[in-house]
Amino acid sequence: MNTEEKFERFKTLHQGEGAFIIANPWNAGSAIILEQLGFEALATTSAGLAFATGRCDGRSQVTREDALSNARDIASATSLPVSADLEGGFGDLPEDCAETISLAMETGLVGGSIEDATGRPEAPIYEFGQAVERVAASAEAARGQPFLLTARAENFLYGRPDLDDTIRRLQAFDEAGADVLFAPGLPDLEAVRLVCSSVSKPVNVVMGLTGANWSLNQLAEAGVKRVSVGGSFARAALGGLIRAANEVRERGTFTYAVEALTDAEARRFMEAGRR
Repeated sequence: MNTEEKFERFKTLHQGEGAFIIANPWNAGSAIILEQLGFEALATTSAGLAFATGRCDGRSQVTREDALSNARDIASATSLPVSADLEGGFGDLPEDCAETISLAMETGLVGGSIEDATGRPEAPIYEFGQAVERVAASAEAARGQPFLLTARAENFLYGRPDLDDTIRRLQAFDEAGADVLFAPGLPDLEAVRLVCSSVSKPVNVVMGLTGANWSLNQLAEAGVKRVSVGGSFARAALGGLIRAANEVRERGTFTYAVEALTDAEARRFMEAGRR
C-alpha cells in the first residue's frame, strides 16, 4: 500500500461513524504486533521513544532526527497509516514547525501533531498568537499533500486547567487549517463533550493516563472521533519488565514466563508483519 492509499484509508477513518482507536507503538516490532492484532491505524509516541532510549519525554531530549528516524522505521514496518507525535515542532518559530511537517512527509507518514507546549518550565505554553501561527504554518506546509495535521492544546498537562482558553485555542487551530484537534488531559466527560461540540474538526482523546477510565463507547457518545493511548502501551510493557525482574531478583522464581510471549509466537508476529 503506497502513501496515497494509506492517507485515504486514514482520512476515511476520521469520516466514519463512531470513534476509532489509533494505537501507539514505540518501535517497528511493536508496530508489527499492533497491526497483527487488528488495529486500523498507528501513531508514534514521544514518551515511548524516550523511555526506550533511556531518556525523558517532554524535555527536548528527543531530537527531530530521532523522532523522524523512529517514525520512518514504524511506517516502513506496517501497511497501516501512521501519524507521528512531532511534539512542539522542534523549534519555536512557525518556520520550524513547517520544516518539521515537510520532513515528516518524506518518511512515509500520513499525519502528525504539533503541540503548543514550549518545553520550558518557566513558560510551558506558547502565547496564543504564536501558537496559532505555528499551526497555520504547519497547515500550509501540508496543504495539498497526503497528510492530516493534528493540533494539540496542552494546557491541562502543564498545570493550566483553563477549559475556556483550551477551547479558544482549539477553535483557532481549527480555523488555521488543522485537520484534527487534541487537548490531552481533559478532566471529565463533560469537558470532552464541550470540546467536541465547540469545534468543526474531528477530536482526538488520549486514554491510558492516570485517572480517566472512560470506554470507547462513552467517548464516541461524547463526540470523540479518535482515541489514542500515548505512551501507555510502552509503560505497560515496562511495567511487565519490572514485575518480571523483581520476581527473579527478590524471590528467585521465574513464573513471569507463563504470561510472556513465547518465542514461537513472537516469530509468528514478526514473520507475518514482514510478508
